[in-house]
Amino acid sequence: MGMPLELNTMIVTKGNEKRLDDNLFILEKAGYRLYPIDIPIDVKRTLESDSSGTAVIQKVEWEKEKTTIFYQLISLNSTN
Repeated sequence: MGMPLELNTMIVTKGNEKRLDDNLFILEKAGYRLYPIDIPIDVKRTLESDSSGTAVIQKVEWEKEKTTIFYQLISLNSTN
């Protein structure tokens, strides 16, 4: 039996991100997801929304059918 895996090329937060430090965030997503690490990618609030900024993912963890990403926001396109 295979493990379902989704490949993501952007971060979609749906408002669920948590700030760890100034520009460092953590986000938990259901299921197992693969993200590019150490390269800039878009951050969006929803899949259909405009980009709210650019981030670099520093760490990805898979555990108990969820993916946790740790990312640093490197540019902000708009304020909340």
